[in-house]
Amino acid sequence: MKKMSRVMISNFPPISAADRRLGTMARHLEESLEPPPPDSDSSICRSPTADGNSVFAHVAQAQDDPILGVTVAYNKDPSPVKLNLGVGAYRTEEGKPLVLNAVRKAEQQLVADRSHVKEYLPISGLADFNKLSAELMFGADSPAILENRISTVQCLSGTGSLRVGGEFLASHHHQPTIYFPTPTWGNHHKIFTRAGLSVKAYRYYDPTTRGLNFHGLMEDLGSAPPGAVVLLHACAHNPTGVDPTLQQWEQIRKLIRSNGLLPFFDSAYQGFASGSLDADAKPVRMFVADGGELLAAQSYAKNLGLYGERVGALSVVCGSSDVARRVESQLRVVIRPLYSSPPIHGASIVATILKDRDLFHEWTLELKEMADRVISMRHQLFDALQKTGTPGDWSHIIEQIGMFTFTGLNKAQVEFMNKEYHIYMTPDGRISMAGLSTRTVPHLANAIHAAVTGLSSTTVPHAAVL
Repeated sequence: MKKMSRVMISNFPPISAADRRLGTMARHLEESLEPPPPDSDSSICRSPTADGNSVFAHVAQAQDDPILGVTVAYNKDPSPVKLNLGVGAYRTEEGKPLVLNAVRKAEQQLVADRSHVKEYLPISGLADFNKLSAELMFGADSPAILENRISTVQCLSGTGSLRVGGEFLASHHHQPTIYFPTPTWGNHHKIFTRAGLSVKAYRYYDPTTRGLNFHGLMEDLGSAPPGAVVLLHACAHNPTGVDPTLQQWEQIRKLIRSNGLLPFFDSAYQGFASGSLDADAKPVRMFVADGGELLAAQSYAKNLGLYGERVGALSVVCGSSDVARRVESQLRVVIRPLYSSPPIHGASIVATILKDRDLFHEWTLELKEMADRVISMRHQLFDALQKTGTPGDWSHIIEQIGMFTFTGLNKAQVEFMNKEYHIYMTPDGRISMAGLSTRTVPHLANAIHAAVTGLSSTTVPHAAVL
């Protein structure tokens, strides 16, 4: 019997030293994972929070973001006629998210490029991206670019660009006060107060005309202290869709420069407002042309549809190239403890498109198509309200520009439309025109008509199935 066993064993391959080591390690692991006997002394003490007594029990429930909360409520609504007009993202005529063809082609190029790696970027970001982003915003022939007076760093979309700029100003600007238009994007206040700046307001929107309160704007900025920072929406003002004319921009520029104020542009919609990248950048370039200093935050979320890639840039236009170099060094100091270095993929997509003539051309055509669809939705809604005979002057819908329209609806009317028609928007009556389609415009027009003609009516028409 013993001889047979030896013969049988000899038919198997010998066990290697590596296999023996792995077997020994496995036995040690099994022994270490065995629970101690019930009566044994354990060196691990029971945590004080094991019984549910959390050290964070005092933390209060935070309120939902008023904009993001709209989408949360929309997603929970089972109604087949629900309509989300709160989200700040482009949708196709079918109501679907859009990935641009230029973006897909750029990604394919990156995948095929075996030299493209995933190493950390420098703190200031992808060099090509920064250079090309500055040229897109200020123009390749801008004197500030030719004189190397611009410091540009890659940031986390528009929000991150504003935050980096805010922290830089809080540390290095002698007047840590920033003036916002009333109203403005809700996140502006949180970004700059957290960055350490004092926030004040200047008049901007006139609810009676549903247009620009230019007199109030000039009066408030005229009384701002020298050195104060002024936040300006480069185009397609969020949430109102109301922009100054070029003549008004020139008067604003003269006032800001003569009073020693520092402009900080938020450019989230370049090319998306009018369909022209150059036209939408005109106000910023007017300020650069006078030789003065400014900050500009730009985002590629809307105009390239790179929402989730979080791609943006902060540029500081300085008085000299030497100042620009020192400013960039301090921007890196701000970025390092925040997120160390920005993500590479989205910036690589942007850089690929901006430096490829064919891709850039294709992008501009797609951008024009998106802008034109939004403009078409404005006209269709205006015509539908005219057709229903809805009381009031609704011409502001076609006079405003960009993704959003400030309808002029009050909170009660918004709540009524939400309850009776399953239409979701922010409480201030702002709607995303990009969320509309030819199919849904009549539904919205009927809801607005019902809300405006009287909430107390018992004969309010029910929402029709779309």
